[in-house]
Amino acid sequence: MQRPIHGGNLVWAAAKAGCHPSAILDFSASINPLGPPTSLITAIQSNLAQITHYPDPSYQQLCLALGAEHQVDPRYILPGNGAAELLTWAARELADLEEIILVTPAFRDYDRAIATFGGKVKKFPLDLSNLSGLSGLSSISQKGKKAGILINNPHNPTGKIWQREELLPYLDQFALVVVDEAFMDFLPPGEEQSLIPLVKDFSNLVIIRSLTKFYSIPGLRLGYAIAAPQRLQRWQEWRDPWSVNILAEVAGIAALKDQEFRQQTWDWLAPTRKKFFQDLAAIPGLEPHLGAANFLLVQSQTSVAQLQTQLLQKRKILIRDCLSFPELGDRYFRVAIRTVAENQYLIDSLTSIINNVKN
Repeated sequence: MQRPIHGGNLVWAAAKAGCHPSAILDFSASINPLGPPTSLITAIQSNLAQITHYPDPSYQQLCLALGAEHQVDPRYILPGNGAAELLTWAARELADLEEIILVTPAFRDYDRAIATFGGKVKKFPLDLSNLSGLSGLSSISQKGKKAGILINNPHNPTGKIWQREELLPYLDQFALVVVDEAFMDFLPPGEEQSLIPLVKDFSNLVIIRSLTKFYSIPGLRLGYAIAAPQRLQRWQEWRDPWSVNILAEVAGIAALKDQEFRQQTWDWLAPTRKKFFQDLAAIPGLEPHLGAANFLLVQSQTSVAQLQTQLLQKRKILIRDCLSFPELGDRYFRVAIRTVAENQYLIDSLTSIINNVKN
């Protein structure tokens, strides 16, 4: 079975571990371990009878809920079959430009989507030893208004949060600015750095968001884009109808109303991430990067392919290797932040395996 590009491939992991997929403790997919919220499950159960009908192709109720959440006119919102679908249409727009600036390492689907439409990429590699800013990015493009940029915030896989002020100059420099904010939900009010409030003033700005990670519904596939209505109308004409199924729509509406779950997540994440970081840093041979999202990037002196295999076979734990990030290779892995007990199990397992490798 081919090595997965993305995290969360439990079928592949189970085959390597010799067990059922349900036995795998998955640290490879950065999904909120506190969810899905009960309110969301209740909404799905209450609307099961609706699967006999087509969804509203305009997703009016979901757009209204998202508009209220972000204080944005619903016409500026387009729900999608996960953020990945919407990134595909953003890539189609970007590919029409002379070049696309891509901050790397980057989510592998960016390359897939851009290559689908023949876009020309110019990479801006980050200095992983100094993630203090994006200095130098403004001068990388010589195409001026004929260039676009695709960047995610918080950055995947480092977890770095770019300040809003760092990104503002690009709105004047580039013809199209696409910001993937798939993990922005994990930052509480006062810390998040979303550019959503600027969309109504900049027709060249596109924001991509995900609901699947924060609310633990990756199997439902639900994301949304926020951009100028004319742009989103084009995307709607390009894509297949009914991209979002009716259960995903009602789940999204219910999730957005659940303020208690959101606060619970914010209260859990900050202290849990801090302890997990400290525990990983205490293991000889590992150097974690502290980020703002619900995952940690870790540099390893030991082969990650070897670590991954032993964790699967001995402990039934799946970590995300970084082979799909060419700049990182076999000396980095990414781990989701899970419950305190699950994090400790990984820490104990890593300690034992790394000690055995050294001995």
